[in-house]
Amino acid sequence: MTTTDLESLDLAGLFHVLVDSDHLDALITLAASEDLGEQGDITTQAVVDPLETVSAEIVTRHAGVLSGSPVLDVILRRLAPELSWWWAIDDGVEIVPGDVVCRLSGPLARLLPVERILLNMLGRLSGVATSTRHYVTAVQGTGVSVCDTRKTTPGFRSLEKYAVRCGGGTMHRLGLHDAILVKDNHVGSLNASEFAERLVDEIPAARSDFNPTFVQVEVDDFEQLEAVLSIAPGLVDMILLDNMSPALMTEAVRIRDDRAPDVLLEASGGITLETVRGVAESGIDRISVGAVTHSSVQIDFGLDLK
Repeated sequence: MTTTDLESLDLAGLFHVLVDSDHLDALITLAASEDLGEQGDITTQAVVDPLETVSAEIVTRHAGVLSGSPVLDVILRRLAPELSWWWAIDDGVEIVPGDVVCRLSGPLARLLPVERILLNMLGRLSGVATSTRHYVTAVQGTGVSVCDTRKTTPGFRSLEKYAVRCGGGTMHRLGLHDAILVKDNHVGSLNASEFAERLVDEIPAARSDFNPTFVQVEVDDFEQLEAVLSIAPGLVDMILLDNMSPALMTEAVRIRDDRAPDVLLEASGGITLETVRGVAESGIDRISVGAVTHSSVQIDFGLDLK
């Protein structure tokens, strides 16, 4: 399934396709092992009546965008199946302090051992969704897509990419395995024309051998840009403009429109929430922002007993 196909899915469908169930089980096992060890929640075992039942609510302490409900569903089914729960707010919806996002009921002795696992996961993914929404809002009206990167938490990539989508962002490649992105480190000392010749020689076979979701090439200057555009139609899907100013990007768009208008242009490199609007207004098609994952702030949720 291509990146475009994934983007066409709703959130539920995307999660089902994107997140491998075995991988998620392994993450849940790790989280449970970190917190519960071999003995489990010894405080709860010591002081909580195993027959006591409660109603509880997961409440947000911060404003943001909710993400993570299907992950919590799996955690609860696996670690606390005696509990009942239902979601009051859907993933992708904006939340404000005090909002009840989920209601739970059942044995207190089963709820307390999983409390922190639930809140940590929900907080992390909602933080990524919230960070993404800030960037998406900043470029609203320009028609530019905000894309994630591979700058994700090890082990959490598929979950964080799901969270980016909850925030309104667009998925880049999943990893090194599904798309071709030729960067400066792949090129070495080749000049622009030699670089273009290498692409002409190698990319057709690579498309046949690996069936990538897309082929993208990074350029640092106009000489490289023009060389790639000269061979791009049918060969290169996107060009990544690395660390260019908005003024240079505007000129790059003009050159692209003249030479190969079907090739998408993507901006990357040091783009912040303060600068992203100016980048978007240059006329490019996509902006990749590592900060939506690597610099997101976790949203604080609490579990309130009723």
